Amino acid sequence: MSAATVILILLMLLGILGRSNVIAAAAAFLLLLQFTSLQRFYPILERRALEAGLIFLVVSVLVPFASGRVAPRDMLQSFVSLPGLIAIASGIIATHMNCQGLELLQRFPQMMIGMVIGSIIGVAFFGGIPVGPLMAGGIAALLVHLMAWLR
Repeated sequence: MSAATVILILLMLLGILGRSNVIAAAAAFLLLLQFTSLQRFYPILERRALEAGLIFLVVSVLVPFASGRVAPRDMLQSFVSLPGLIAIASGIIATHMNCQGLELLQRFPQMMIGMVIGSIIGVAFFGGIPVGPLMAGGIAALLVHLMAWLR
């Protein structure tokens, strides 16, 4: 059994233990590709899977607008109320941090294991919800930058 297979199995198990269906499913999918000798699709997935996933994520967020469940008046409220402005600022900060997290994970993919373990601890002991590696990566990137700044 190759080291890559062991890592994917470990990630899948950690995802299951941490109740992170996304990590577990992604690892299982890659294992399926490995076991069916379809690794030739890895380069395509590496280039396009994140983009495809983000498209589906944005589609799911936009469905309330498309279905008419969010009225134009509600949208305008987000620009003139304090909670709305806080939400806009939070979105800006979160997307920037997610970008930093993605860059960190691309440079240091081995950090994924630590983030999954951290997610498991967060879910098991702190009532957290495992939402994905980008936010954890964003926070890790912030902490790495902070540590470098403090040196």
